[in-house]
Parts: sequence; structure tokens; C-alpha cells
Amino acid sequence: MSAYSQTTETLSQPPLGKLCVFHQRSDQSAKKIMLSNGFLLLQYNKRAKLLPMNADALILAADSALRTLFATPRAARPTPKPQTLLAPQGDGALAAPEARELTDAEKSLSASLMRVNHVGEVCAQALYTGQALASNNPALRAKLDAACREETDHLAWTHERLAQLNSRPSLLNPLWYAGAFAIGYGAGKLGGDKLSLGFVVETENQVEAHLASHMSHLPANDLASKAIVAQMKTDEVAHARMAQKAGAIELPEPVKRLMGAAAKVMTTVAHRI
Repeated sequence: MSAYSQTTETLSQPPLGKLCVFHQRSDQSAKKIMLSNGFLLLQYNKRAKLLPMNADALILAADSALRTLFATPRAARPTPKPQTLLAPQGDGALAAPEARELTDAEKSLSASLMRVNHVGEVCAQALYTGQALASNNPALRAKLDAACREETDHLAWTHERLAQLNSRPSLLNPLWYAGAFAIGYGAGKLGGDKLSLGFVVETENQVEAHLASHMSHLPANDLASKAIVAQMKTDEVAHARMAQKAGAIELPEPVKRLMGAAAKVMTTVAHRI
């Protein structure tokens, strides 16, 4: 073969290694969609596809939705009770002071706040269910299922407290559930387990802050609601730590702010409806 033909062949056929690198970089660039704006949905899952759920997954999803929205939730743990502080009486004996009844205005405020908390637990059921169905990791699914069971306790406690306050859950619970399930399933399928766990961490961090604010806004003598909220707050912290230990990545600030804005809309609407 002449030197001319060798040169022509070299120019017309770039080395295979360089060609592969070129295509790999192009593929990576295409999948880092809007990275500069913080959208990492495809960066951590190079084979991200939002495929339709199979029949088993659809049945599980429907079962979770029906149980959460229309069945009376049952808690595995007893409802948290307020700590009773004993005070000395006139005869020197120790006894619990008599609790003051809530006024109508205080009941209305407590009911509104507990309705918001109940909506949060409806969303937690949907989020964890969607993430578990999207994951192919049995160990992670087990952790998400365990967290979901604890959230079922929260759902039952807030539902029971609403009944005690002569109030009702949000009328828009089906809407809240659908949105949270879409976020959980989409994050798991498009972003993979690490991004999905990142949503868990940020969600639980925001819920923890939200519950802390409720502790200060609930009527001072509504000890029953405060006991429930305090235990919920403890559990949410544990869920966030579980997700961090399981390999969660931190979400970018734009996504955090978007989640916060969506939560603000939900809590504002659920407070009244």
C-alpha cells in the first residue's frame, strides 16, 4: 500500500478510541440536561427511562392509593400521649392539674394545623410508595417500606386527632397524593436511587422545620396535638438520616426552592380546604 493511500485512510477513518471518546462525551453532555440550573434528573442514571409500570406495580400503586385516601388508617404504635406533670395539691398529695378545655377558636386552629399535617402524611405515603416501586434495589425498597409504615402511624394519629377536634381531612387529598406519587416515581426512575434518596432528605428536612413551627403555633393547652407532632418530628429526623446513610445526594438549590414553594401552596390551601 502506498504512503498516499495510508495517509488518505488515516484521514478518512479517525482512530476508534477517539471516536468512542467523542460519542461518550456527546452522550454525557446530552444527559446533563440543564445542569447549570440544577436539574440532575439524568446525570446519575445514564439509562434513565420513564417506562410504564407493569401490572404488579399498578396493582400495588392502586392499593396504596385506595388505602391511604379512603380507608381508616391503623397505627402499629399507640398514639403519643402528653407527659403528665404532677403538682402538689392542698392536702400535700401530688396530682395532675386539670387540663383547660379548648375554646372553639383554639379547636379550629388546631384542626387546621392537624389537617395540614395529615396532608403531609398522605403525601409521604405517596412519595415513599412511588420511590419503592421505582427502585430495583431490594435493600432500599425495604428501608422505604419501613419508613412508609412509620408514616402510616402518623397518618392514623393525625386522622384520629382531626376526629377528636370535630374536623375532617383535606378535600383535595387525591390531588396531593397524585402529585407526590408522580414526584417519587419519576425521581426514582429518571434519577436513580441516589437522587430519589436526595428527595427524601430534603422532604424530611422541610417537614421537620414545618412541624417545629406547628409546635409554636398550636394552642398552649392542646397537649394532645403537641405530643403527636413531637413524635412525628422525631421520626422525620430519623428518616432523613436513613436516606443520607443510604447514599443520598444533595439536591441543588433551585430544586430545594421549588419544593419549598410547592409545599407552601399545599399547606396554605390545606389549612382551609
